[in-house]
Amino acid sequence: MGEHAVLEVREKPVLPKPGTTVHTGTPVGTSSRMIDCITAPLYAAIDLGSSNCRLLVARPCNDGFKVIDAFSRVVRLGEGVREKGYLCEAAMDRAIDALRVCAKKLRKHPGASLRAVATEACRSANNRDDFIQRVRDETGISLDIINPDEESRLALQACSALLDERPYAVVFDIGGGSTEICWIKVDNTGKTQCIETLSMPCGVLCLTERYASVEERRQRFEAMRTEIRERLEEFASRNCCSDMLDDDKVQMVGTSGTVTTFCGIALGLERYERHKVDGSDLRFDDAERVTELLLRMESDKRKGHPCIGNQRAELMDAGAAIFAAIRDIWPLATLKVADRGLREGILVDLMRADGHAIDPCDARRHTVSHIKANS
Repeated sequence: MGEHAVLEVREKPVLPKPGTTVHTGTPVGTSSRMIDCITAPLYAAIDLGSSNCRLLVARPCNDGFKVIDAFSRVVRLGEGVREKGYLCEAAMDRAIDALRVCAKKLRKHPGASLRAVATEACRSANNRDDFIQRVRDETGISLDIINPDEESRLALQACSALLDERPYAVVFDIGGGSTEICWIKVDNTGKTQCIETLSMPCGVLCLTERYASVEERRQRFEAMRTEIRERLEEFASRNCCSDMLDDDKVQMVGTSGTVTTFCGIALGLERYERHKVDGSDLRFDDAERVTELLLRMESDKRKGHPCIGNQRAELMDAGAAIFAAIRDIWPLATLKVADRGLREGILVDLMRADGHAIDPCDARRHTVSHIKANS
């Protein structure tokens, strides 16, 4: 592939409308078969969000897939978008630099079928078309700007394996530019029905920017928490969510850097370890304890914490506020933590489209542990 060659991109899958039943395990009528994990075709997914640029390259392996390459970098593409209405030059430069790394990695895996998506920052920016063309010209990557329903569908597809037998579920994804909440019906065969999706234009990056003038940290945290709680109240009331809580009919799955960081801190990890976090149960009282710890932690301590780091440190208050508001609306005891998201959902889509019986229960089961996330 040449320096600026256009990468092979799959057409985006047809998006089921809210209310459509989606099977989250092996497709009905499809028999599982053994796959040669060495010679199976390659698939790749890029998620360009408001905060991060992420890549996964994988191949089918039995009912799951084996990740053979990965990349993640904080780019803050959405910096200033809510205030100015457009992507700034510095943010676009950072994103394109990261996408160049993705393109370089993809050249090491010729023939990989790629789907690359962009989310809230590009959805909101009035210069998004110019940016998309620039990305294509400079990196060869064709970005697909997806709508909130598609973003939620992909996240749900990646996280569905973590759902248990309870008939209702709240699945949420706290992003940099937006937060998606899905209210899900789960039947006894493992099929999910998306009753309603809410996309709030409140992610950790834009919320941090919007409340930057509030100097006192706890006051800023409570103001952000109140805003998110008020945005969620009508959604929860409309779906009679509170009626299900007392009967233990509701479960919760959270996927985001905020939730995985909370889990890593609660577990006392000396360094972040995905296999210890993904699929873990995080108790709400532990989440409250971590929230208090974060609000008392000075900036240098947050930056030096092995599960937070320099790039995420200043966004943690906003993430904690969004997470707290979600727990306010759905006061459960625990939630499942998902270190998986859009990239895994894209890979499942691509592999299933080629007839591979991918079961999300086994997805990323074979992930190679030595891959560096920020190489």
